[in-house]
Amino acid sequence: MKRLMIVPALAVAGAIAVAGCGGGGSSSSSSGSNVATAADHPKTVAIKKVPQVGAVLVDQQGNSLYSPDQEKSGKVMCTGGCTSVWMPLKPSGGAPTAGPGVGNLSAISRPDGGFQVAVDGKPLYTFTQDQPGQVTGQNAQDAFGGQHFTWHVVTPNGKAPATPKTTASGGKYGGY
Repeated sequence: MKRLMIVPALAVAGAIAVAGCGGGGSSSSSSGSNVATAADHPKTVAIKKVPQVGAVLVDQQGNSLYSPDQEKSGKVMCTGGCTSVWMPLKPSGGAPTAGPGVGNLSAISRPDGGFQVAVDGKPLYTFTQDQPGQVTGQNAQDAFGGQHFTWHVVTPNGKAPATPKTTASGGKYGGY
């Protein structure tokens, strides 16, 4: 009997917590402000000019986005240890949103059961060795779990920028 009383109490507390976290906000704003807020919200993927590289696709933090040649078909092959170096761009609630000129974004299924953002069918990743505004993983070649990868920064026009080749050569990430 005590268990039954605890469970409803937890359910009520959870409902109150969820209600408190809701994005209502309409009580102190005009009816048009919700549209402005949605328009002002950062896009999942945008275009940014990176010095010495040109225009590339970036995430909300300004990190350059990459895709490996081996996943052109949209099939995700970077799993396990690969995702500790090449981090999948995950949608953050709802459908991914694209800035002007980005291409067609979608959320595709990952083998681990999660979802990943893709542009024109190509899965998108950030490179852990980049800082916002950098492209250091262009043409990187590596292998994880017996699968070899060649990585390219994604550009709005699909053309590869003229940047030097990066080759895996030992180090912090067992290949970098």
